[in-house]
Amino acid sequence: MNIVLFGPQGSGKGTQALLLCQKFGFFYFESGAYLRKIAETHPSLKKSLDEGNLVPDKEMTSYLTAFFDEKNLYDDILFDGFPRTVEQYRFLKNWLVEKQVKIDLGLVLEISEEETIKRLLLRKRDDDTSEAIKKRLSLYRNRTEILINEIKKDTKIIEVDGERSIEDIQKDLIYIVENVING
Repeated sequence: MNIVLFGPQGSGKGTQALLLCQKFGFFYFESGAYLRKIAETHPSLKKSLDEGNLVPDKEMTSYLTAFFDEKNLYDDILFDGFPRTVEQYRFLKNWLVEKQVKIDLGLVLEISEEETIKRLLLRKRDDDTSEAIKKRLSLYRNRTEILINEIKKDTKIIEVDGERSIEDIQKDLIYIVENVING
């Protein structure tokens, strides 16, 4: 089972993803952390990320395929932060079909813009300036709505209130995933 997890930065995706991975044994692919690791040796990528820009689709899909092909891993993945555009989704969908798997579920953690900004400023990361946060939120809102509508054509998308306790959100997510697993 492959799952795509959506939500604005600071929505608790990482926390919820790790808990789901522990519960179900999924491989956790967090694109932001993966890109920050690559950026350590690629100054132009680091500068772009620090400015709040998204990595171009072709570049991002190239990183992704190299990573998963090297690991020979195509199923039981929880994707966090990828895909971010319709083009990335179409690429991922077709690439997974070649590997004889698919995206089985999309989960969306919903939180307000105010809550997003508050949470991100508290984590004190170099790339979490108010300006960069607002730019990423705008990109997220503009692209994600279109992306989610595209994914809905192929798979189930479920929205979950992300402003509740970690435990309450996790209970909902476990229930949703178990229902998809059990058909």
